[in-house]
Amino acid sequence: MTISDTPYIDAPLAQPALNNPPKLGAHLIADGVDIAVEAPHATNVWACFVDPDNNHAEHRVALRRGLYGVWAGHIAGITAGTFYGFRVDGRWDPAAGHVYNPAKLLLDPYARAVGRTPIIDPRLYGYVMDDDHTAHLDQRDPRDSVEVAGLGVIIADEPTACAHPYTPWDETVIYEAHVVGLTKTLPGVPEELRGTYAGLGHPATITHLKSLGISAIELLPIHAKLSEPFLIHKGLENYWGYNTLSFFAPEPSYASAAGRAAGAQGVIDEVKNMVAALHAAGIEVLLDVVYNHSCEAGTDGVTVSWRGLDSSLYYRHDSTNPGALKDTTGCGNSFDFRRTSVIRMTLDSLRYWVEVFGVDGFRFDLAVTLGREGDNFNPNHPLYSAMATDPVLSTVKLINEPWDVGYGGWRTGQFPVPTADWNDRFRDTLRSFWLSEPAAIVHGGHGSDLRDLATRMAGSADLFGHGRLPGGRGVHASVNFVTAHDGFSLNDLTAYSHKHNDANLEDNRDGSDNNLSWNHGVEGSASEAIMTMRRKSARNLMACLILAAGTPMLTAGDEILKTQHGNNNAYCQNSPLSWLDWELGEHEENMLATTSFLLQLRREHAVFRPTQFFTGSPREGDALRDMEWLDASGNQMQDYTWFDPQARLVQMLRSGRGISRDALVIINGQAQAEQVTLPWGRGTDFELMWASQWERPREHTEHIAPGGHLTLAPFSVAVLLGGSVES
Repeated sequence: MTISDTPYIDAPLAQPALNNPPKLGAHLIADGVDIAVEAPHATNVWACFVDPDNNHAEHRVALRRGLYGVWAGHIAGITAGTFYGFRVDGRWDPAAGHVYNPAKLLLDPYARAVGRTPIIDPRLYGYVMDDDHTAHLDQRDPRDSVEVAGLGVIIADEPTACAHPYTPWDETVIYEAHVVGLTKTLPGVPEELRGTYAGLGHPATITHLKSLGISAIELLPIHAKLSEPFLIHKGLENYWGYNTLSFFAPEPSYASAAGRAAGAQGVIDEVKNMVAALHAAGIEVLLDVVYNHSCEAGTDGVTVSWRGLDSSLYYRHDSTNPGALKDTTGCGNSFDFRRTSVIRMTLDSLRYWVEVFGVDGFRFDLAVTLGREGDNFNPNHPLYSAMATDPVLSTVKLINEPWDVGYGGWRTGQFPVPTADWNDRFRDTLRSFWLSEPAAIVHGGHGSDLRDLATRMAGSADLFGHGRLPGGRGVHASVNFVTAHDGFSLNDLTAYSHKHNDANLEDNRDGSDNNLSWNHGVEGSASEAIMTMRRKSARNLMACLILAAGTPMLTAGDEILKTQHGNNNAYCQNSPLSWLDWELGEHEENMLATTSFLLQLRREHAVFRPTQFFTGSPREGDALRDMEWLDASGNQMQDYTWFDPQARLVQMLRSGRGISRDALVIINGQAQAEQVTLPWGRGTDFELMWASQWERPREHTEHIAPGGHLTLAPFSVAVLLGGSVES
C-alpha cells in the first residue's frame, strides 16, 4: 500500500471532543473516545483504529484542528482494547526539519499501553530506506507502515493507586535492579514468573530485599522500549531499556505470559500489583526514566511517533542547520526542554506513574539535558521549578544523573532542591582510594592524600552544602554509589583492569576505559591468595558506601559478588551474563552476610545516618565534636597530614549525640598493617563490630578501652561503636 492508494481525504471528520479543553491522548467517554494530539505544523491529522487480526483493517477519522496546534475529536463506538495510532500530513522538507509522511502510522505519545512494539523494517522509516540499508534522506517513502508500526491501545482511565511508604531520606537505601535480571534465576520464584513484574513482586524476591535491608528498589527503565536497528541486525537487543518508545506505557515484554495474554490491561495490572506488593513490605519503587531522548535516534532513524508528529516541536534542531538534530545524549536526538509541550509531556508522564501505578520517585537519565535551555544548563529550569512546586511530584523522590555528553555537561551538585544527585565524585574517589591507587602503591608508586576521601565519607558538603538554604541541598542530596548498571560490577572492579566487551559485537570499542579498577595482579581467574585480596577490596568499598554520610545505592548482585566476566557495558546482554546467579558458594554467602550486617548496622545506629552536614564542633552541649578526624595515635589530625600522600590512615569519630552510640570508623589505605591507638572519646570502651579483613561478620564482639590498641590489616576498614545511648 502507498500514499496514493490510501483514501485519507475521504475520511470522515470526527465530532468535537467532549472534554473541553481536550486532554492529550485517548480517553473513553460517553459512547466512544476523545482523542487529542499535538502537531502544530501539520496540515492534516487522522486518528486510525487498526485491527491487526483482520489484515490490519483500518478505520480513519480526521481530527479537528484546535488551539495551539492540538488536533482532537470524539469518535463514537470505540471501546477499550482497540488498537490505534495517528497519520499526519504536512511539509516534506528535511532541510527545514519537517518530515511529515502520512504513509507512516504513528504511536500516540500519550498512549497508555503498547499493543505492538514497532518491527524494524524499511517501511518504518519516513525516507526511502533500501533493503540493503542504504538511506535516501531526501526522498519521502510511500510505503505504508501499518504492518510494522507500533500500536497504542485504548484503555479505561485508571483510579489512583495505593498510598506510598514515604520513607525518610535518612532511612533510604536504594537497590538498583533490572526487572528481568533480578529474578530470572531466583529460587522460590515460580518458573513462569521469573524475569517478570510478577516475579519482582513475588514473596521470594521481597524476602531477599527485606533481609538485605533495602528500603527502595530503583528499576532500570520499564517504559515501553524499542531496540536499536543495529542491535536487531546483530541478533541482540537493548536489554537495559534506555531507548524509550512510550513515556506512559509499561514495557509489555516484562509481563508474565498470563499478564500479556490478558491484553494491555493485564500488563498494567501486573505492574500495579508489583508496586502494591513492594509497598506492603515497606519498599519504595523508583523508576529510572529517560526523558532526554527517544528511540527514534538521529535524522536517519525510524519514524514511529514524535518525529512524524512534529520533529521541530519535540526535538532540538540546529538553529543554523534546521535539518540537523542537536544531540547532547549520544543517542542521536535530544528532546527540547525549551518547549512547553515537552515539559508538559514529561510532567504528565511523571504524575501518571505516581498517581496510577503508585511509584515513589524517579531517577532522571542524563538529567542535564532536561535542564538545558538551548546549549546552556539552567539549574533553575522551568521543568525543575514545576516539579518542586507540583503537589504530586514534590512529595516523591527525584534523583538526577547529573551529566550528559553536551557542552558543560558535568553538573554534579548543581541541581535544585528538592532533588538529589548521583555522586560520581564519591564513586571515583572510593574506587581510586581502594583500587587504582593501591595498584600503584604495590608497584612502587603512591596514592593520593586523605582529603577527598574524607570529604566523600562526610557527605560531600563541597558539592551539596552550598545554596541559599542553610545546609544547601542537604546531606541526602548525595546519592553515593560505587557501581551502577553501567560499568563493572563490584566483583569485576577487583578482578579486571581492562574491559572485556567482546560479546557486544563492537570489537570491544564500547564501554568506558576509565574504570579505576584493579585486578590485583591477574586479569580474571586467579589464585586463592589473589581472590582473598579481591574480596577484601570489595568489602572495603561496600563498607565505605554503606557507612558514608548520604544516601547509599547498591547495584543488584554486588551483595553476592556478581560477575559479568569483565563486560562493563552489558546493555545488550539479556543473558546469564547480565542476570544474577543465585547459586551461591561460600564466598558469595559471606558477602551477602557482610552486606546485610553493614546495612543492619546503619539501620540500627542513627550515627551512620546523619541528617545534617558535620560542623567539626560539638552540638547541643555534647562533649564530643559531631565529627572528628584522628591519626593512628588517636590524636587530632594535623593540618599538614592532610596533604601527605604517605599518610593514608585515618580514624573518623562521629558523635551519636545521645541519640545513638558513637561510631569510630578506621580506614587503613596503606600497604602495611598498622597498629592504631583508639581515642579517648567519652572515656568508655569501644566495641569492635566489624573489620574488612574478616571474610564474614563475627558473632562475638571485642571491647577495647580508650588508649588501647587495634591492629589493622593492610588496605582495610574497621568499625567500632562507643559510648551508650542516654536514657
